[in-house]
Amino acid sequence: MKALFTVVLASALSFSSLAASASEDLKALSTVHSNYKKISVTLTEGLGKATISILDADGKSLSSRNVRVKKENMMVPYDLKNLPAGEYQVKIETGAEQVIYTVETKDKPVATEALPLMASVKIVDNNTVNLSVMGLEEAGVDVKIYSKVSDEVIYTDHIIQAEGFRKDYSFSKMNVSDIYFIVTDSQGRSKTFNF
Repeated sequence: MKALFTVVLASALSFSSLAASASEDLKALSTVHSNYKKISVTLTEGLGKATISILDADGKSLSSRNVRVKKENMMVPYDLKNLPAGEYQVKIETGAEQVIYTVETKDKPVATEALPLMASVKIVDNNTVNLSVMGLEEAGVDVKIYSKVSDEVIYTDHIIQAEGFRKDYSFSKMNVSDIYFIVTDSQGRSKTFNF
């Protein structure tokens, strides 16, 4: 009885080490990388037939693809731009072997230059306008005020204030409806205000 138990235990251990070895072999023949919302799966030459599956964090299959890797390495790209940023799994299966990679996707940051200038105006009274500018990366904003009648610049202002500012502009001989503003920051982003 003791000998039978020893044989069963030895068989179980050798089978589990064989399964672990197979999984390690597949891991050695594959790599997975993510860059923002793009995932690339690289399979090494000679791997043969494989199934690549993209799974969500709960293990639900989102995509599955069968490939055959022959005499050269194969790179299989996935673009997850239409899915939310977060954790995903990449499952690679070949016959009895299986390996699962966990990857994290994230949104690509938006360059500041691509964002609009955050500026707003509020009419205080018939002769006064309050200008607010916020979210500046660099100090320096040019304000040009034009006459609607002549399209000429009637006033310019250069404000060197980090992050943002708020300022009133008053006109004793003109009504707010007779002017318009063009506000430009140091990065060249511009906004026009008509009243």
